[in-house]
Formats: sequence, structure tokens, C-alpha cells
Amino acid sequence: MIIKPVPCLKDNYAYLLLDQKSKQAAAVDPVEPDHVLKALKAYPDYKLSMILTTHHHWDHAGGNPKLLKTHPVTCYGGSDQVDGVTHIVKDKDTIQLGDLTIKALATSGHTMDHICYYIEHEQDRAVFTGDCLFSSGSGRMFEGSPDNMWHAMAQLLQLPNDTKVYFGHEYTVSNLKFANHVEQDNQDIKDKMAWAQQTKCTTPSTIANEKLTNPFLRVNLPEVAKLITHDENATVSEVWGKLRKMKDNF
Repeated sequence: MIIKPVPCLKDNYAYLLLDQKSKQAAAVDPVEPDHVLKALKAYPDYKLSMILTTHHHWDHAGGNPKLLKTHPVTCYGGSDQVDGVTHIVKDKDTIQLGDLTIKALATSGHTMDHICYYIEHEQDRAVFTGDCLFSSGSGRMFEGSPDNMWHAMAQLLQLPNDTKVYFGHEYTVSNLKFANHVEQDNQDIKDKMAWAQQTKCTTPSTIANEKLTNPFLRVNLPEVAKLITHDENATVSEVWGKLRKMKDNF
């Protein structure tokens, strides 16, 4: 399994997912198809065979129609709102890319059709999180609720610690500034900030690192929750929602 980040637009990431056995490739959120196809030329033996779309927002799905004109492949997404979608996937559905089994995880909240794609192959594990989970951050709630978002976070927390997290935007430094504002005594956040400020492309992260540095995955910890709300009876979802409002106004 090979995963190649493809920077697009101002701060987006598309990705190429390559199966080394079958020489098949998947394009993840190929908002700028020309960039993705140029990246694929570095792997001349590989053939594009599918598109994986995390959600319907234009900066993730907007390139699908153009790519499909030249490469009429299967296009997966979470709803018929996804431009060019040919196959709608639901939670726990599986997709086969050659030797790779891709599992769809329904992670609604940012949009109600948001899907993360998880792959476990031999010793490698990876998840494409779109705008659900960023490095040390999370996407805004455009369509869902705090309950939706925390349910999505809880699903991702269950993935193995060594799972590599391939997110949809390069927001890492700004996310860490907010994370440090919330948890001012968290040395892991400070260490990651020092690294990220010197690193142009910070994808991928890992689930293990996100558990240490991402406040949106840490709201279930009492020591973090008390930094966000004084309400000792608040549910984890309510704490998550309060944290999201803090970030929106940061």
C-alpha cells in the first residue's frame, strides 16, 4: 500500500491510494484532477480505477465530474449530493481496490454524508478523514450536531494507535495554536507545534498522536473537560459542542 498526498487549492489535500499487487489506484477527494493525474504519472504502471469522496463540499467533490470525463471509473460517496457519485456507501460497507479492503465509516456532523475510509493491510493501517478529523483539530458542524460529531470522534478513537491519519486540509499550525490555548500545560502539543512550524506538509498524523494533541478527541478526559466547561454534569457531546464554539470564535 502506497499513499501519496496531492496538495490542491490553497490548503486542501487530495490523495492517491495505490495497491502494489494489482497496480490499481484510487483518487481520494481529487478536487483538482490535473494535479492528481500528474502525481499518478510518477507511477506509470498504475491505473486509476476509482474515486473515494469523503463528503459533498465542492472543495472535495467538485473535481469528480472533470476526472470522470477522462477516466470513467467508479465514484464512491456518502450520498447523491456528491458530484459524480456512482455508488453510495454506508457505515461499514467495504470496497475492494485490488488486494486492499477499504472500509467506509459513517462520520456525520461536518456534513451528514461524511465518510471516512479505513484500510488495514498487512502491517499498515490508514484512514482518510476528510473534514471530520484534522491534525490536532476537527471540522465545523455545518449540518450535524455535537452528538453526531462526538460519535464520529469515538469511532476514530477505536482505530489502532498506529493508524496513519490522512486529513483534508493543512490547518495543523492554526489547530495547534487553539489546542495550546485550551491545554496550556500539554507538552505534547508544544512539541508538535515546534515540529509543525518547520514542516510544510504535516500529513499524515497518527491516531496515537491525535489522542495526545487533539482536544476534540480528548473531551472525554475529565482533566480536559474541566478546562472547557464548569458544568460537571455536562455530557461528552455537550463538552465537544462547547469546544467547537470556542474554536469557531478563536
